[in-house]
Formats: sequence, C-alpha cells, structure tokens
Amino acid sequence: MLASFLMGLVGGQRAMTPLATVYIAAARGELPDENGRLPFLGAGWAAAATALLAVGELVGDKQKTAPDRIVPIGLAARFMTSALAGMALAPRRERWLGAAVGGATAVVASYPGWRARMAALRRYGQTPTGFVEDAAVVAGAAAIVRTLPVAA
Repeated sequence: MLASFLMGLVGGQRAMTPLATVYIAAARGELPDENGRLPFLGAGWAAAATALLAVGELVGDKQKTAPDRIVPIGLAARFMTSALAGMALAPRRERWLGAAVGGATAVVASYPGWRARMAALRRYGQTPTGFVEDAAVVAGAAAIVRTLPVAA
C-alpha cells in the first residue's frame, strides 16, 4: 500500500502524472505480475495517450488561466487518476484498497500542495514554481515505480 499512498501524494500535485507513470511502466512490463491493474493498462496506446495528457497538464499549469488544483473538477480528476494508479500498484487481492488509498491521498495532498505553491508563487512567480514542482512530481513518480519489485 505504500506505493499507492506515495503515488497519491504525487497525484495531489498533478492529476495525470501518476496515471501516465503507471501506464508507461505497465506497457514496459515493469509492474509486478500480481498487481491490481486493469487489463488494458499495459496497452501501448494507453501509455502514449496518458503521457500526452500529462505533458499537456504540465504545460497548462504554467498558464495564468490554469485553475487551482482544489476546484471540484480538479479534485475529482486527481481522485480518479490516483485511484487507478493506486489500484495498479497494489497487490491484486488488495486492489480496491489500493484504489481508495491512492485516490483519497491525492485529494488530501492537494490542499497542502496548493498552499505551498501559492506561497512560493507570490515570491518566485508562476512559471518557476511550476517547473520546480513538475521536476519534483515527475522524479517522485518515477522513483515510486522504480522501487517496485521487478516483474518476472
């Protein structure tokens, strides 16, 4: 459940990064064999589509018109994508618990992440703080997937 929880923390900051990271890992055969992922998760098209959405989110986040992550639709998206990622990172027998942990953690983590970003934004501006946050989020998501047991 630790991986589901940690990916939920990532999802609190960027909605698409957890899902894209897990889809890419699944397509590359890097998830443990007994994971709780949905069958289509390992499809190459799904990995490519979620990667494009994640890149779009990273670009869009730097725009002045980007909504706050704590608006209802943003929280719903974070819950859903982090729940799917949490499910994929949990053992198959605990996949629903992994989904709940990932989704709930993302929603809760959105608030302190938003507060920290707003504080940094006032001092350093939207684009620089966004790039720093992006680097931390992408590195964190990659590290979570890299520490999983190797697929057989």
